[in-house]
Amino acid sequence: MATDQQTGTTANDGRTDNLPLAPTVASAAVAAAVLLPLVWLVKNALQVGLEEALALTFRPQTLDVFVNSALLVTAVTVASVLLGVPLAYLTVRTDLPFKKFWTVAVSLPLVIPSYIGAFAFVSAFGPQGSFQRLLAPLGVERLPEIYGFVGASLVLTLYTYPYVYITTRAALKSMDTTLIDAARTLEHTRWEAFKRVTAPQIRPAVAAGALLVALYALSDFGTPAIMRFNAFTRVIYVEFNSFNRDLAALLSLQLVGVTFLVLALESRIRGDQPLHSGRQGGRTGDVARLGKWKLPALGFCAAVSGLALVVPVGILFVWFTRGVGDVGGGLAFELTYVVNSVGVSAAAAVVATALGLPVAYLAARHRSRLADAFERSTYVGYAVPGVVLGLALVYLGTQLEIGGEVPLYQTVYLLVFAYLVRFLPQAVGSMRASFLRVNPALPEAARTLGRTSAGAFREVTMPLVAPGVVGGAALVFLTTMKELPATLLLSPPGFRTLVTQVWAAHEQGYFGEAAMPALILLFVSGLSMLVILSQEGYDVK
Repeated sequence: MATDQQTGTTANDGRTDNLPLAPTVASAAVAAAVLLPLVWLVKNALQVGLEEALALTFRPQTLDVFVNSALLVTAVTVASVLLGVPLAYLTVRTDLPFKKFWTVAVSLPLVIPSYIGAFAFVSAFGPQGSFQRLLAPLGVERLPEIYGFVGASLVLTLYTYPYVYITTRAALKSMDTTLIDAARTLEHTRWEAFKRVTAPQIRPAVAAGALLVALYALSDFGTPAIMRFNAFTRVIYVEFNSFNRDLAALLSLQLVGVTFLVLALESRIRGDQPLHSGRQGGRTGDVARLGKWKLPALGFCAAVSGLALVVPVGILFVWFTRGVGDVGGGLAFELTYVVNSVGVSAAAAVVATALGLPVAYLAARHRSRLADAFERSTYVGYAVPGVVLGLALVYLGTQLEIGGEVPLYQTVYLLVFAYLVRFLPQAVGSMRASFLRVNPALPEAARTLGRTSAGAFREVTMPLVAPGVVGGAALVFLTTMKELPATLLLSPPGFRTLVTQVWAAHEQGYFGEAAMPALILLFVSGLSMLVILSQEGYDVK
């Protein structure tokens, strides 16, 4: 890769070591802002005395929480691989009937927030849930408990395996099938060819998806809380609400440490390996004949998608059709919940896009450790679980004031800031990819025609990166709509959103009152999947 020694410009990508002042200062300010909550959390945790901190950290209950979280993450990750890889292979490399339908159907569980899935599964398969009532005429008075490790593992697996499925499917579609043909000519069976040729090539993609699953399982709050399983996130939330904030802070630091350990493992496993062979995909006709396994394969796809989709959607529609207007507790649905959700999500999307723009530009156009550090710092909030981020901002918000009079805590401003810190990487990643696709010669040509740097950026670069900007903003908006722990911890008094309405209905035991907000959330999540598929040109052939 040649570099011009006078300009510092890299010949093949247009990056430079000379950082422009304005984007650099803006990126530094953004990096400092997103790191502030974590720094504040560390500061408060360090204020706990050493002896007390050691006693709290190594007490049996704390060690139990660590073991529980480790077991949950391991079980969910392994189960997701065992579901995602076969489903990807079936929809890409076999003659599975109705392949286009199953390709979409087994992807859709990703649009359902896991806490809504957990909510529905408790209602359906709880000891005296809907399924038990169906079996009551047969003399079944009570079903086994779904709560605890088994229930949490089942629900998280059903709503995270698509991460493995999607990454593995992409690797299978881009893999050169002539290598498989070569193995077959050497008289290898399909299984031997898969082990010797296919598995090594898709392993980085499987690992990438599996590590996304692990991070999600580690950071998820709603499912362990609903399933009454003492993972890190649930215990932190309980201790915080019990005013045991020293323990909550220490547990938060432990969870952050485990999260960064998983990220380090991801970086080590991923390395610089490509997720595909660099060649175009193989012939579309090169598929494995399922033969007598066709019906079991169809049953497998139907069972997975049915459990993940039909159960929650069916339960929600049952609640909705039964009517929900006969309870108290302020749980009656109001349109203001939709307005509040859309309002704060739109604000978060606009702010994240505006503040992420200079970070993405520097990371894409300039080769510098400082630019790379700014970009990586934005990912800290995404790596830190929402319950930990919310807890850190509680500490921060109680100390800061607006105009020297009103505490920042429990204001919409702090809530939007939490969303910014949490989901800024989604905007940065989308915009950075768009900047990388713009030929740097184009704005340079505008400069030679008399445009200023700002003018060339505004008139040439921005129109070209506009799809990435819109896509990143849409992704921030849609994920903000579903964020649970930060919303619970930081929402202003009386400020109800769709998420808080669902959670309030769960806590008060009025499941029917969750139907309308949950269905609206599913609708919005479905829109997010359509946006993602359209932006990425998702192929279901």
